[in-house]
Amino acid sequence: MPDAREDDPGARLEARLATELCLPASAGAHLVAHELCRRHGDSVDAILFYGSCLRKRTPDGVLDFYVLVDSYDRAFRSRLTAVVAALLPPSVLYCEVSGPAGTLRAKYAVISRRDFLRRAGPRSLDTRVWARFCQPAALVHARDEGARDAVVEAVARACRTFVERMTLVLAAEAEHRFDAATLWQEGFHETYRAELRGESPQTVRMLYESAPARYEGVARDVLQELDGRGRIRLRQAEDGSLRVVVPPGVRRWARASWALRRRVAKSIAILGLLKTAWTFGDWVPYVLWKIERHTGVRLEVSERQRRHPLIFGWPVIYRVLRRGLLR
Repeated sequence: MPDAREDDPGARLEARLATELCLPASAGAHLVAHELCRRHGDSVDAILFYGSCLRKRTPDGVLDFYVLVDSYDRAFRSRLTAVVAALLPPSVLYCEVSGPAGTLRAKYAVISRRDFLRRAGPRSLDTRVWARFCQPAALVHARDEGARDAVVEAVARACRTFVERMTLVLAAEAEHRFDAATLWQEGFHETYRAELRGESPQTVRMLYESAPARYEGVARDVLQELDGRGRIRLRQAEDGSLRVVVPPGVRRWARASWALRRRVAKSIAILGLLKTAWTFGDWVPYVLWKIERHTGVRLEVSERQRRHPLIFGWPVIYRVLRRGLLR
């Protein structure tokens, strides 16, 4: 009997992502996940490992995680920290773990499972969740099957949000040829513009080229869902290519909506950056390292600027913004 998922693009997408999330992660990622569970205790529902260290299968650099919790009050000891976390999720923190091969450095975001699911969806004004988790991730900890299913649902929602929004926003004509590389790479450029992230075209290209078949498969599943809903229309051209037909009114509305959402998202990202200055700890060396790693630009700061960046660091912050290093 044929698998019912073959005829249901939504079920096929979720099955694809469930398999992907369960792929093995490095021992270092599991070691950090264990430490994060220790830090935040029984509040932890799930932990997702994502980013460049996952793609490159290396512990070099800073490992990236999202920690999904059931309650901010239970996740943080400080009531003030919990309140701020609920007002502007996620809260970004830093940790170091000693492993067999040396020190592992990790940056992690704490967010409630409910907020994570909301921010993966199309109504979210914050791009940070759906723009990250339309990309591959590994589920390195789940409290139970309910938590695992919720993560699959949220990641599938993030993929749907990205593909639908970028398909409509990037459509130059009412009908265009589907090209996965163009959709994802130009889409990533758009989401980076909505945040203070300085990613080069080469980095974006490498991001797509790390898993082109995966990205194409995800896009086709979502496009078939959209076709079934009447949001777009798919047709096979005589040359065998897949053509995407977007109604002009839908395209105009999507572009206008995205222009507004992008500005709001950038404002949210700025607020999040200011909040991170409080939650992250000694964040200045990390930010400088990140800028140099992604742009090749090395910035120097004095000891006074490092210790009190929000008081004495504005000349450096101004240079960063003027050069567009964090766009």
